[in-house]
Amino acid sequence: MDPAQLRAMIASAQKGSAEAYQAMLDAYGPRLYGYFLRACGNHHDAEDLLGEFMLRMVRRLKDYDDRGRLEPWLFRIAANMVRDRIRRGKANPTPLSISAEVEGAVSLGERLVADGPLADAEMLAREASVELNQALDKLDSKTRDMMLLRHFAEMSFKEIAEMYDCPLGTVLARVHRGLRTLKEVMGKRHGTD
Repeated sequence: MDPAQLRAMIASAQKGSAEAYQAMLDAYGPRLYGYFLRACGNHHDAEDLLGEFMLRMVRRLKDYDDRGRLEPWLFRIAANMVRDRIRRGKANPTPLSISAEVEGAVSLGERLVADGPLADAEMLAREASVELNQALDKLDSKTRDMMLLRHFAEMSFKEIAEMYDCPLGTVLARVHRGLRTLKEVMGKRHGTD
């Protein structure tokens, strides 16, 4: 979206246009959802956070001072929401249990018989996702946030630097060190140091 269109959309949304808010959700919703999903580990929390995010955006957009920095502003709100959710202990993946007796759990038996090969692929993907989340948890919170913003919210290094009000080199170094740490952690788990 070109800067003129973006400014017009923001101005329209600030005046209360439902169409403008929908356009913002269409433009940024998929990336925000991807960020929330990776940060929290499950679809339910990601959907909750996206809904909560839209409410916050509606309330706060009237105070937004457009200087061409909408995306970092949006993702700063999103990152703060994730931190708050994690602090409150609400970001937990859906449990997988042997039986479905645990509330909200998916029965392992149900997963195994679901669709044969498709269920196997889905279980492997879930395992990989859990493994990645555990590896991400080994990082300090700022590095983890920067990596999620870069790789799952598709923000540029420059936008992340603006968001955190720090030098570009700091962001580059943190993300590089974080990737190296993830590679080491994941390699140890698979015996490929």
